[in-house]
Amino acid sequence: MNALEEVTESFSRLPGIGKKSAARIANFLLSSDYTFNERFAYQIQTLQDKIKPCSVCGGWTENDPCPICNNPTRDKTLICVVEQPQDVATIESAHEFTGLFHVLGGVISPLNGIGPNQLNISNLVQRVKNDNVTEVILATNPTVEGDTTALYIQHVLQETNCKVTRLASGLPVGGDLEYADKLTLARSFRGRTSL
Repeated sequence: MNALEEVTESFSRLPGIGKKSAARIANFLLSSDYTFNERFAYQIQTLQDKIKPCSVCGGWTENDPCPICNNPTRDKTLICVVEQPQDVATIESAHEFTGLFHVLGGVISPLNGIGPNQLNISNLVQRVKNDNVTEVILATNPTVEGDTTALYIQHVLQETNCKVTRLASGLPVGGDLEYADKLTLARSFRGRTSL
């Protein structure tokens, strides 16, 4: 295997990058300016040294605690629970949520050997008890594992006076009914609201 094939193989291991895309990226880098490649390589090499999980919420940050946890204008009575650190950026991009976040680091998945003890659930319970949190919004993915995790967290938080809610799920804006799967339609009917 030559150097180009090795780089292509490495890029193809990235999520969402197939063999053809990996080959295009590798060839782009070969024809790019040397200083661009040098800077790009340095950024990748130092990424894990610069970015760490926030000690409060678990989201990615260069400064600990993260800018969201440190922001005095955020509503500290609301915590949105997400599966992965990248989910924080997704929710933040909508500019709708003004509370704090809590990253679980995954979902309960017995088939993969992941139970509640492998997730950041005990820290969530401590935050709810110690920080006067009035509502926890569960924003786990609408999958079997995400639903299981949400139900487990709801059960664990029953002993607190905290309200536990779940993000709505159903038909996307601009979507066609004919393309919706049965589970999405079922959730849409169960989560319908008055006009």
